[in-house]
Amino acid sequence: GINAEYGILQGSLLKMGDKTRLNIFPTRMALTGLKFKLAGANKGYNLLKKKSDALTVRFRAILTKIIQNKEAMGTTLKEASFSLAAAKFAAGDITHMVLENASVASVRLKYAQDNVAGVFLPNLKLFTEGTTSNFNFLGLPKGGQQIGKAKEFYANALIALAELASLQTSFLTLDEVIKITNRRVNAIEHVVKPKLERTIAYVLSELDELEREEFYRLKIIQGKKKKAVAIKNAEYAAQDAVLAEQRQNRAQGRLDALTAIPDQPKNLLEAEKDEDVVF
Repeated sequence: GINAEYGILQGSLLKMGDKTRLNIFPTRMALTGLKFKLAGANKGYNLLKKKSDALTVRFRAILTKIIQNKEAMGTTLKEASFSLAAAKFAAGDITHMVLENASVASVRLKYAQDNVAGVFLPNLKLFTEGTTSNFNFLGLPKGGQQIGKAKEFYANALIALAELASLQTSFLTLDEVIKITNRRVNAIEHVVKPKLERTIAYVLSELDELEREEFYRLKIIQGKKKKAVAIKNAEYAAQDAVLAEQRQNRAQGRLDALTAIPDQPKNLLEAEKDEDVVF
C-alpha cells in the first residue's frame, strides 16, 4: 500500500540524486576535498574559456585570410596561365627543353610550426635550393622576356599556394581543437560544476542535520543529568533532614535527662514502720 509506494518513490529519488550529485559519504574531510575540486574546476573552466576565445580569434583571422587568398589566387593563377601561353606563343613549345634541364627541384618547401594557446599550427615556407643556371639560356633565341615573366608569375603562384595550404591546414586543425575545447568547457560548466555544487550542498545539509541531532542529543543528555542531579540533591536534602531530626531528638533527650527532678533520699535516722505481714 502506502509504504510500498513510499519506498518506490524514495528509491527513484535516490537514483535521481545519484545522477545529479556524487555518491559520497558526508564528512568534513569530504567537504574540504569537494571544495578543492570545485576550485580546480573553476580554474580549469576559466583557462579553457580563455583558450577557446584565443583560438576563436585566430580562427576568424585565418578565415579572413583564406577568403582573401582564395580571391587573389584566381587572379594569380590566371596571370600565370596567360604568361605561360604568351611564352609558348613567343618561344614556341618549351616543354621538352624544361624537362631535359630539370633534374633536381630548386624550389623546396620548409615546414615549421606556430604555437597558439598550446595548439601547433603548420607554417609552410618556400625557399630556393641550388641554382637555376640550367635555364639561363632558355628562350635566348626568342621569347626570353615572356619566359622570365612566366617564371615570375608561377613563383608568385607557388608562394600563394603554400600560404593557402598553411591557412587551410591551420583552419581545419583549429576547427577540430575549438570543438573539443568547447565540449570540455560546456562539460565543466553544465555537468562537472553543477554536480560538485549539488554534492557540496548535500554534504552541508547532512552536516547541519548531524549538528542539529548532536545538539538535540546533548540537550537531552544535559536535561537527564540535571534531573539526576535534582533527584540526588533531593535525596541528600531528605537524608540531611533525617539526620538533623535525629540529632535534634538526641539533643532533646540529653536535655530532658539533665533537667529531670530526682527522688528524695531516705533519712536513715527516722524510724521506719514496716508493713504488717499477714500469715
